[in-house]
Amino acid sequence: MPDADPLLTTLRDTFGFPGFRPGQEQVVRALLGGRSALAIFPTGAGKSLCYQLTALHLPGLTVVVSPLIALMKDQLEFLERHGVPAARVDSTRDAAALRQTAADLRGGRLKLLYASPERLGNERFLATLQNAGDISLLVVDEAHCISEWGHNFRPDYLKLARLAKTLRAERVLALTATATPAVAADIARSFGIAPDDRVHTGFHRPNLFLRVTPAPRAEALPLLIERLRDRRPPGAAVVYVTLQKTAETIAAALTAAGVDARPYHAGLESEQRAATQDWFMRENSPVVVATIAFGMGIDKSNLRAVYHFNLPKSLENYSQEIGRAGRDGLPAECELFACADDLRTLENFSYGDTPEPAAIAALTDHLLSGDGETFDVSLIELSDFNDIRPLVVGTLLTYLELAGVIAATAPFYREYSFVPLRPSAEILARFEGERADFLRGVFRLARKGTRWFKLDLDEAAANLPGATRERLVKAFGFLEEKGDLEVRPTGLRQAYRRLRRPASEELAALHTRLAARFQTREQNDIARLRQVVDFAEGEGCLTRRLVGYFGEILPGDCGHCAQCAGDPAAPIAPPASTPSNQTIHVRLAEIAKFAEQHPGALRTPRQRTRFACGLSSPRTARARITKNPLFGCLVEAAFAGVFASAGHVE
Repeated sequence: MPDADPLLTTLRDTFGFPGFRPGQEQVVRALLGGRSALAIFPTGAGKSLCYQLTALHLPGLTVVVSPLIALMKDQLEFLERHGVPAARVDSTRDAAALRQTAADLRGGRLKLLYASPERLGNERFLATLQNAGDISLLVVDEAHCISEWGHNFRPDYLKLARLAKTLRAERVLALTATATPAVAADIARSFGIAPDDRVHTGFHRPNLFLRVTPAPRAEALPLLIERLRDRRPPGAAVVYVTLQKTAETIAAALTAAGVDARPYHAGLESEQRAATQDWFMRENSPVVVATIAFGMGIDKSNLRAVYHFNLPKSLENYSQEIGRAGRDGLPAECELFACADDLRTLENFSYGDTPEPAAIAALTDHLLSGDGETFDVSLIELSDFNDIRPLVVGTLLTYLELAGVIAATAPFYREYSFVPLRPSAEILARFEGERADFLRGVFRLARKGTRWFKLDLDEAAANLPGATRERLVKAFGFLEEKGDLEVRPTGLRQAYRRLRRPASEELAALHTRLAARFQTREQNDIARLRQVVDFAEGEGCLTRRLVGYFGEILPGDCGHCAQCAGDPAAPIAPPASTPSNQTIHVRLAEIAKFAEQHPGALRTPRQRTRFACGLSSPRTARARITKNPLFGCLVEAAFAGVFASAGHVE
């Protein structure tokens, strides 16, 4: 006899689950009641089902925004197995797959569509979404990225609240596994989520055994080999490291010791990353040595051990990464090897991202002092010219939007590259009159390369009768959908409108506020690292202190961590070596002399400090000086100490 509740019927008959897990039903019923919701569930607690089930009981499309391609792939395979029509749009999809997805959207054949935040900056994709009918639900995965003071802030996320209105999404579901109370308040405020619709199921995982082991760098690898070769429980394991080079080195050492291990990091070819991921999901006892690029969206139930060979950069990262273990509810071990060498490396990364105050002022003045009300920029060009990393440039542009001096309009591509998949005569033969003349003109204006043709859209709009940017974009979309062309938009530019031009005194104050904002972000990043150290060295139940960071109060000690089992607290292992003040001074003097040959890349004390600590920048990369022996010559020194000395060495 069928259940009286259609939700339970769908849960059982479509997804094969006998009932809801904690928190899921409250989220689903809020959404079906027409309200937006925030779900703060630990990793593996069933966040995805909240929107998958809801989507099948809403009339329109559900759009899922996620930065995690692995999650999109994994979830799509799950939905396909259960007969739910869904698709994903990301950088790994080929032209034919994207054409089919666009056709399915227009035909109303999809219930769920997964897309990256960056894809929502694509004018063609936005137009396709707006023409696809009603968007009943917009899902924002990894929603903590919207919080400026969170551990993983992404400027694109600040714009999602406005995008929800642009797309006229009827309700929003924000999902995260790592929100502190302050970050949760930021998320709820951005999407207008009422307090009663914020569902937090708690972070305590009784099946995870936490351990912190102080380990000097020379001792950490033998300990890890011993754990994985001789003491690891049956099942899969992940070893998290900070650097790509470390992932390669540790994986090779484990393999040599008889452990079946592979590296995974963003520097590998996409095919190799995909093969490693598939191997990890397929095998019973694989070991992956990975940077944080691995694991997001991966659901392997028998992950029995997670080791942090290096310190995580925040307690949020640590919680998310250990949360991938023991999803089957069985015991899993999570061990952190703690060494101060890692603290120095992570601090240096934080310092290296902070832009120069002079560069902030120059970029701001450039954007606000141009002619006309509108302008467009390339993040790459601004990054190279001002020696600020592209992600930081994006953050600065977002800050200027928040300051009310500029407003983003539609992003666009300067050029479209294309390859004809049919002879041009065959393509043109399907059109008549002005439409045929228009396409003939498009093909004539395109510049031919070795394989790809390139068309500058502004040039074509100015020189081709009847052409506008909008018409050209639609034409390429139509020809791509019909299989006539393979199309690749290039030269992404973000368009803005100047809302006002501050007077000189206000502009100077704006420079100061922006520089202070980046300094505050730097200090917050360093503070989060210190919180990791405090957690590693602190006394008392590890689990209780970890969940307390996220606002959850346990009534007593967990009884299933190393300190509850009797291990005493201990300070983390000291650095292996630290350059002396004299060595720092000598090296900086050598870099100052070398800087005479590269004034643009090494002009300021912060630029020279980055170079000394092995942190590349747009200008050092463009000058091709990162292969010089002086690059990274003080990588074992603390950035703050080198920076303090760099201002006195010329």
